[in-house]
Amino acid sequence: MQYMSDIFNKYCYFTMSLKKFINLSFLPIFLLFLITSCGLGVDTRKYPANPKEKVKKNLEEGRGFRLMDVAKKGSTNYEFASSNELLRASLDTIDFMPLSSVNYSGGIIITDWYSNNQDTNESIKISIRFLTNEIRSDALDIKVFKKICKTNLNCKTSEGYDELVTELKGKILKTAKIYEAQKKEKK
Repeated sequence: MQYMSDIFNKYCYFTMSLKKFINLSFLPIFLLFLITSCGLGVDTRKYPANPKEKVKKNLEEGRGFRLMDVAKKGSTNYEFASSNELLRASLDTIDFMPLSSVNYSGGIIITDWYSNNQDTNESIKISIRFLTNEIRSDALDIKVFKKICKTNLNCKTSEGYDELVTELKGKILKTAKIYEAQKKEKK
C-alpha cells in the first residue's frame, strides 16, 4: 500500500511541476509562436528585394518617415480644424444653436434641436457634412430638419426647407472665402 502511495505522490508532484513549467516557460513560447504565425509575413512578389527600393515604396505608401523630412521647415501639412475655413465658417454661421456633435475628422456638424422663444412647439436641427476641404458649392451637404410637437408625445419630424439650406450654404461659403483671404494675407 505504501508503494501505491509513493507512486501517487510522485505523480502529483510531477503534474504540479509540469503545470508550473507550462505556465512559466511554455506559455511565452506558445504566444510568440502564435503571434509570428498570424500572417505578418510579407508577400515578396509585391515588394522589391532591394532594401532602398523597399524604403522608397514604404514612404510612398505612408508607412514610414525619414528624420530629414521631419527637420524640414514648412514641409508638414497640418489638417487641424482651425485651419479649415469651411468648418470655421460653418461654426460661426450656426453659433446661436446648441451643438450636439462636432467631428472634424468625420467631417460633420450636428446641432441639437433649437427653438426660438416665439414658438415652443416648433424646433429645427441642422446637420452639415463636409464632402471636401475646398471652398465650393458642392463641398457642403446641409440638411435641415423641423420638428413640430402638438404634445410631448406627439411630434412630427420632416426634412427639407431648401430656402434655408441655400441661405446657410451661401453664408458659410462667403464667410469661408473671407477667412481664406485673411489667411493668404497673413502669409
